[in-house]
Amino acid sequence: MTISIEGELVPVVDIMLGNQLPIYFEHHILLWKHPGVQIGFKSLKGAGRRFFAGLQIFISEAQGPGNISFSRDSVGQIVALRLQPGQTVEVREHQFLVATGNVDYNFTFVQGAANILFSRTGLFIDQFTAMQGEGMVLLHGYGNVFEKMLAPGEALDIEPGAWLWKDPSVQMSVTTVAGSQRGGGILGAIGGFMAGASIILNRFIGPGRVGIQSMTYHAPQAEGAQQSGGQSNLGGLGQLFNS
Repeated sequence: MTISIEGELVPVVDIMLGNQLPIYFEHHILLWKHPGVQIGFKSLKGAGRRFFAGLQIFISEAQGPGNISFSRDSVGQIVALRLQPGQTVEVREHQFLVATGNVDYNFTFVQGAANILFSRTGLFIDQFTAMQGEGMVLLHGYGNVFEKMLAPGEALDIEPGAWLWKDPSVQMSVTTVAGSQRGGGILGAIGGFMAGASIILNRFIGPGRVGIQSMTYHAPQAEGAQQSGGQSNLGGLGQLFNS
């Protein structure tokens, strides 16, 4: 299997599949494929838990040999995260593109009421873990994507819509612009607002890596009118295939 990322404005991930390892990918992102590539569905672990949480329980899967390409149909940057056996990465909902078939796709609940209410992350965070051998996960970040490495105990305050992925060792909490400043009181908080900061910021505490996207705009309707995280799908089985 070979993976290449092409394009600058609206990037494309192009994958040459062999006969052995399949890939699975988010719905609505297929751009082109070789006729020999077979497309099917892969069931995700914890189907019952996913169903009652309002999350998809099936995902698209591709088996080679042949060429297949994907695009989020939005301005941004595609990031390839290489996972060693047993390594896990946590990803913001709706920004996953593609993963190799040996990577487990799970989810975890966002911890803390403040995170749920104010961080704009939703109720869930996607989790990807390499199970057998080295795995690969590809994400779409809006704008450009930057990686910050945090030392143990080191904190970084990030605009709530800007974080893309993180190591599980990195803790996430919520702070305010005033709380993010060393002194300054009300005038300092006003200065933070004038600088373009949100009233609420996400605080990430190391050790570990955090991926940051420079553009926080996200239009779900461009991806097949996805439901927002946390909505129950008890009202219709047709939503089982939505992300």
